[in-house]
Amino acid sequence: MDMPVRSLSGFSADELIPLLSPLPPYKCREVFKWISRGVRGFEDMTSLGKQEREDLTRRFVLRSTGRGKELADPDGTVKLQIRLHDAVSTEAVLLTDKEGRSTACISTQAGCPVGCVFCKTGSLGFRRNLEAGEMVEQFLHIREAGTRWGREVTHLVIMGMGEPLLNLGELRRAVGIITDPRGLGLSKRRITVSTSGIAGGIRELADLGPPLRLAFSLTSAREELRNALVPSGRTNPLPRIKEALGYYQEKTGRRITLEAVLLGGINTGAEEAAAFRAFARGLDAVVNLIPWNPVEGLGFRGRALREPAPAETEAFARLLEQGGLKVTRRFRRGRGVSGACGQLGSLD
Repeated sequence: MDMPVRSLSGFSADELIPLLSPLPPYKCREVFKWISRGVRGFEDMTSLGKQEREDLTRRFVLRSTGRGKELADPDGTVKLQIRLHDAVSTEAVLLTDKEGRSTACISTQAGCPVGCVFCKTGSLGFRRNLEAGEMVEQFLHIREAGTRWGREVTHLVIMGMGEPLLNLGELRRAVGIITDPRGLGLSKRRITVSTSGIAGGIRELADLGPPLRLAFSLTSAREELRNALVPSGRTNPLPRIKEALGYYQEKTGRRITLEAVLLGGINTGAEEAAAFRAFARGLDAVVNLIPWNPVEGLGFRGRALREPAPAETEAFARLLEQGGLKVTRRFRRGRGVSGACGQLGSLD
């Protein structure tokens, strides 16, 4: 018997038509719809004939990934280990907010090349880019986890492991599949992508789409400090990033989010706030403050990193608000299973 050779989850409805030949086009679209429903085998595609299902089983597989460890936090967060076909793994998270809204957080890379000093994933190094199908399958795995826990996934954030704009081609393909109304049909308005500041990728996103909500992890608006905290900043200086963000807003008309991971005693002072206000000037932006989520063993300039005290965070927020900025605080979830911002990578 021929072995299955290709996973279908990473193909659009239109791409399946030549790929699944001689299956008629309308049945190819049915296969696409069945995949979006989460079926695990061709035998479950009851609208296809028996011979058609057997032929597809010989030629293809529906998914190339499997679910590894699953951890649940009492706060409602669920973290999944996703095992890839080459024995590499990545992680995805199901988040539930105060209003009960459930969001899938997926990864675009295994590991990360950016190397932010405050991030667990950044400490792992870079393994490889994920394929579009591997991203789509993360969403499917998370949706299934949501069903097990009685939650419907309504939003998607691309904020897991890796830098999304360094894998923009595959991300674009995955988003196209996830938002196709013939399948999963998730609205692009419910998808947010977060970047460490890849200026060329921001411009490409503006020019070629998809039109997603954009978040930029600024963390520090002082160039020297930011370059020490976020090594990719050395090749993407802040003036170039700000120009790219302005270009993105001109092209899309969308507000952006400026994210700040707050590190106790490092980037929470008055000088930091002033630099942050200056960077935000001229942009239509909201600032999202993210108190650092502890990761054992991470340090900066010879000292262990620490979480900012609540009063430290609030003082920094007031300094930004006094400068006219709209400030939000990240709703903290998943720390009990190392599923919060900056903590992914512990299950490998």
